[in-house]
Amino acid sequence: MTRLTRTDLEAARDRLVPDVVADGLRVLFCGINPGLMTAATGHHFARPGNRFWPVLHLSGFTPRLLKPAEQQEMLSYGLGITNVVARATARADELTAEEYAEGGRLLTEKVARLGPRWLAVVGVTAYRAAFGERTAQVGPQERTFGDTRVWVLPNPSGLNAHWTTQTMAEEFARLRVAARA
Repeated sequence: MTRLTRTDLEAARDRLVPDVVADGLRVLFCGINPGLMTAATGHHFARPGNRFWPVLHLSGFTPRLLKPAEQQEMLSYGLGITNVVARATARADELTAEEYAEGGRLLTEKVARLGPRWLAVVGVTAYRAAFGERTAQVGPQERTFGDTRVWVLPNPSGLNAHWTTQTMAEEFARLRVAARA
């Protein structure tokens, strides 16, 4: 991977990261917002310490460990990626309550348009903020968007010390089983 400078990362704040989506996905994974590494590369969950790609594989969603640059392969497995908020930041705590609320509104429209079987929001705090569900916990939610069910997954950031890669993979695997049913 090319080494990115601080200037490269700062310039990335203004870049939009394209969704990896198609109609009728089995699961649409939804991150909080792009980090600067993601914005600089154009690849979701690109920061080296992020555990999304290893967890996706360990949970059985993909037959091999994908690299962020291979994100388009997710579509062949009926999977996609989007974000609650499109603006890139160094840390999620730089986002405002208004950005989360607007992101939730736009995500609702996107889900209605694409019709995935499941929306999987990676980050319980982001889900709570985007949809006003203050007591939501990791796991399946009562809320639906039309026929789309919702599952909240743990945030795969390396900063999330509450979840190990293994326990995260177990939760992702629970969703995988439900998405096949």
